[in-house]
Amino acid sequence: MSFEAITTSLEKELKSNLPQIRFMLKKNPAMAYTKITEIGTQVGTKYNIKLLVNFSKKEKIYDFDSYGTQDLSIIVDMEKKNFPINREIIKSKAKELLGKVKAEDAYMYEGKEGVKVFLDSGRIDILPHSLHVWCKFSDKVTKFCNWLLDEVYQVNPSSDSN
Repeated sequence: MSFEAITTSLEKELKSNLPQIRFMLKKNPAMAYTKITEIGTQVGTKYNIKLLVNFSKKEKIYDFDSYGTQDLSIIVDMEKKNFPINREIIKSKAKELLGKVKAEDAYMYEGKEGVKVFLDSGRIDILPHSLHVWCKFSDKVTKFCNWLLDEVYQVNPSSDSN
């Protein structure tokens, strides 16, 4: 399973529900956000993850073309505090796959660890239990997130996802 598969599935589901979401936005934006959250949850369930569609700014909810293509959180296992591989490997891979980025340690307290990757267009927060992508999903970002899901999170789809 890949980041690309997850985001493609999410984007497809959001687009298919777009008429309903647009109607809800006119009547009650909170209901529309709830619907978007439900769709993310349903898609995430197929992959044994919790999937949250984020809107970095309130008005982003009206940018229908961006649904499923940016600002996403993937929660894998809230109990994890450490990566299964060395953080230096993650930072090195970020630079290899994303090019000229700044990758640094983050959230280093209470025995927890994390990595932040700063891109020109946003950032990626990598925690042992979750991945937060705060930018558009370019080909490079998608490739890096595919690698993260395989090597860091070792996420597998549920058996009933067929």
